[in-house]
Amino acid sequence: MPFAQVTALLQSEIKTMNETIIRCLESQVEVINKISHYLIESGGKRVRPLVVLLSSRACQAPMENAISMAAIIEFIHTATLLHDDVVDDSKLRRGKLTANRVWDNPTAILVGDFLYSRAFQMMVAINSMDCMRILSDATNTIAEGEVLQLTHRFEPDVDEARYLKVIHFKTAKLFEAAGQLGPVLAKQPVATEQALADYGRHLGMAFQLVDDILDYKATNENWGKNIGADLNEGKATLPLIYALKHAAPHQAKIIREAILAGSLDNIDTIQEAIVSSGAIAYCMEMAKQEVDKAKQCLQVLTPSPYKEALNNLASFALQRGS
Repeated sequence: MPFAQVTALLQSEIKTMNETIIRCLESQVEVINKISHYLIESGGKRVRPLVVLLSSRACQAPMENAISMAAIIEFIHTATLLHDDVVDDSKLRRGKLTANRVWDNPTAILVGDFLYSRAFQMMVAINSMDCMRILSDATNTIAEGEVLQLTHRFEPDVDEARYLKVIHFKTAKLFEAAGQLGPVLAKQPVATEQALADYGRHLGMAFQLVDDILDYKATNENWGKNIGADLNEGKATLPLIYALKHAAPHQAKIIREAILAGSLDNIDTIQEAIVSSGAIAYCMEMAKQEVDKAKQCLQVLTPSPYKEALNNLASFALQRGS
């Protein structure tokens, strides 16, 4: 089942979710409307909302609330992107100028705050303390992940364990919440809730691992942002961490100096070192292990097209890096 077939399975739900997003973006402040629409309409596959919708369908949850939750997840994710781009001084997102480049940093930060607060307004309307607990915990953990990553910038000695903690907090936690919301809305047993939360976490880990591979493997045109953006921000992601340990000494020295300086001056040499050291293969194998774990978590569900789609969504995470 290709990605297009996954979305086709949810055509009606996605249409209603998009309508909900547009409706809930409305503000009396015009610049909020402009930036919000610029972000929401700038593309992206909206994988996190898809996880909410698929897990809800697989667990037979009430779809009205599930669709609202999918929109909430997208608002939270978009808010984190706004804040990320300011912190990282990013120029491109999905092939377009970032909002802070089109407008300015203070405006982008405040519109991110608007999206966060609008998401919590929508949660209150659903009136589920369990859902509010899941999403408030998730947003808090994401903030911790952002700060943790910031403390490790320009630090070449970050180890694999610390890297994995950052991507769990910063990326996988929202995927985890997305998987968990379906069974919670459907009032499924705790075992089902935990299994789908675990599915989301493993899926999120795989997505971030592949993203970090693509930061050195893709091209600017098909990646939608500048190659080596993480290195330019002084971030030691797993491809660099592995290459530092396994590349030739002269290559490792160049990588270390590039992380310390946040420099892309030797990006071609660094890309060669990442490939020749086996870092790409190592990271892809780790992503594959996360995908396999995610698929194992789905055994708790009864067979359905939605279970199959969740399984194939996990496979899609790997296809992005192939």
